[in-house]
Amino acid sequence: ALARKWRPQTFSELVGQEHVVTALTHALEQGRLHHAYLFTGTRGVGKTTLARIIAKALNCETGVTATPCGVCAACREIDGGRFPDLVELDAASNTQVDNMRELLENALYAPTAGRYKVYLIDEVHMLSRSAFNAMLKTLEEPPAHVKFILATTDPQKVPVTVLSRCLQFNLKQIPQPQIAGQLRKVLEAEGIAFEDAALALLARAAQGSLRDALSLLDQAIAHGGGQVTDTSVRAMLGTVDRGYLFTILEALAAGDGPAMIAEADRMAARSLSFEAALQELATLLHRVALMQAVPDAIDANDPDRPRLAQAAGAFTPEEIQLLYQIALHGRGDIGLAPDEYAGFTMTLMRMLAFVPENGAVPSAGAAARRVARPASAAPRRERAAMETAAAATTARQPAAPAPTAESENTVAVGGGDWLALVNDALKIGGMAKMLAQHCELVSQTADRIELRLAEAHVHLMEKPYQDKLRAALEAHYGRRMRLTITAGPATGNTPAEIGDRERAARQAQAIAAIERDPFVREMVENFDARVNEPTIKPL
Repeated sequence: ALARKWRPQTFSELVGQEHVVTALTHALEQGRLHHAYLFTGTRGVGKTTLARIIAKALNCETGVTATPCGVCAACREIDGGRFPDLVELDAASNTQVDNMRELLENALYAPTAGRYKVYLIDEVHMLSRSAFNAMLKTLEEPPAHVKFILATTDPQKVPVTVLSRCLQFNLKQIPQPQIAGQLRKVLEAEGIAFEDAALALLARAAQGSLRDALSLLDQAIAHGGGQVTDTSVRAMLGTVDRGYLFTILEALAAGDGPAMIAEADRMAARSLSFEAALQELATLLHRVALMQAVPDAIDANDPDRPRLAQAAGAFTPEEIQLLYQIALHGRGDIGLAPDEYAGFTMTLMRMLAFVPENGAVPSAGAAARRVARPASAAPRRERAAMETAAAATTARQPAAPAPTAESENTVAVGGGDWLALVNDALKIGGMAKMLAQHCELVSQTADRIELRLAEAHVHLMEKPYQDKLRAALEAHYGRRMRLTITAGPATGNTPAEIGDRERAARQAQAIAAIERDPFVREMVENFDARVNEPTIKPL
């Protein structure tokens, strides 16, 4: 296995832990040796490897050195796991106090073959409290020939009394560029063909662990038939091809919802993970933000650079930040969605809804597709308010009816002003008034009124409600009236719909007035304040 074959044998071969290597090298060179070391860090960052290198440095036949020779009997036996004075204990399997007492009793005896007895206790946080108590006295006053090296992935579970007796080093996660560089070095030495994009994918999937990266590399070589390619690694990891995501961003910039859903359908046809797709989308948006703010952060030879530059020019930095947050929230919420496809496409629709129009007055279709962000909504809401008010004014003037046989006796449809009649003149309430509000006037003569009820409210067409409405009309006109109500498609001219538009217009004007206020604008710009729109009420 590559992870075993390429395990570092010296401090100089260790990847990504320069801060620890420097401190230990100086300590060995100056003879300032501590009796107990604690190495902390996530899996695969070099804790056990570092402990074995220290064991070689202490027991190399050339003397205590920061550069063990690697060829003497002691170095070779430590590398082969056969050195009698290097005792490795897995605390996860030996948690009991008896195991610790046996180890401490043996520590009293002098080394068999080396200069120091080195005890390496891995996952030390798994020891029982009794085992920790048993080792405290030895840790505080160990024999001169004994060195303890403790390793753990969870230092919070190690008692403070143990921590205070150890020299602690925190091994950090290895950066992706360093992991990719080490993988490149391994493949070149092994004579295996590879693509740099594939190594970047493996480095990201390893999440800071070089051991995991080498294990994934073994798998990638087998999956790719002896070579490591971007396509093969993506298939192995289930990683989403960035081409899909770039296409989605291009459709988003164009406000093309159908194209975005079509791309999601293509991804579903290939059974790609939509949770992984949202993770990749967030990564892509992060790179777009870098392209906008620090173009030099994107390597000039990066194959994605042209498309990243195109995306950076299609959105403002504020929009990219918004899209990034939506992607993160979408990934967090995908487990709550009916299925991954629904969670992914709903995230895309949210992006489409909250990306502002590029300064132009939106068309009716575009307005239905997009909603402006609060930070830049004021001018757009003013336009929307004027458009809505204009629509409401037009709605109060229903179209004239087609000529009928009674045309000479027909009163103009708009003459009675059905809106004012329903809201102000008729003495009516309850369900009968609701029925009137959801009807629009079709025609009216001296003794007959014809109304059309929107199909969505056909449940209001009950005889008692019609009788009450007819009685109110007769009381208003002072004569008998014939009332005819038919269900059909509404044209938006019912009193209820007109009222909704007027309320929306007043609300939009109120929000616009608040957002134009100099004090509010100063709070938003300088203190990252946010207008709580539901609390705004028109006067």
